[in-house]
Amino acid sequence: MQTHVLKPISRRQALAYIGAAGASMALSNVAFAGPEEVAARINDITGGAAGDDTLIMLDLPEIAENGNAVKVAFDIDSPMTAENHVKAVHILADGNPEPDVATFNFSPAMGACYASTRMRLSKTQNVHVIAAFSDGSFGSASATVKVTIGGCGG
Repeated sequence: MQTHVLKPISRRQALAYIGAAGASMALSNVAFAGPEEVAARINDITGGAAGDDTLIMLDLPEIAENGNAVKVAFDIDSPMTAENHVKAVHILADGNPEPDVATFNFSPAMGACYASTRMRLSKTQNVHVIAAFSDGSFGSASATVKVTIGGCGG
C-alpha cells in the first residue's frame, strides 16, 4: 500500500480555489435555451420534416401564477394500431436552461395517446409539443404561457 503525503496549502490558496470553484458553478447554468436552440432540437427530432398541428390537443394555461408547477397535458387522436400509432411525444420550452422538458414513449398496446405532467417554467415562454408517428410523420402544437412568478429563479 502506498501512502501519499498531502501538501499543505495556505489560507490564501484555499480561498482562491474555493472562489474559482464557486464562480465556475455560478456561471455554468447562466444561459437559457432560446428559440434557436428549440428550433435546432425540433429539427433533430423531426429531421426537418414539417409537422401537422391539427392532430394534437394541447392543454396549457395562458397565465401561470407560479412557474414552479405548470400543468401541461396533451391528447392525440390516433388509432394506436400496429400500423398507425404514436411512438413518442416530446415537450420543449424555449426559456428554460434546457429545452427538453419531457419525453413520453407510447406503443400500440396502450390503446390511447394522452398524458399529463407538471413542469417548471422560469419565465414567460413558448411550450412546444412534438409527436413522432409510426409512419415517420410528425405532429406539432405550441402555446405561450405567461409566468407571473418565475419557477426557475426568475
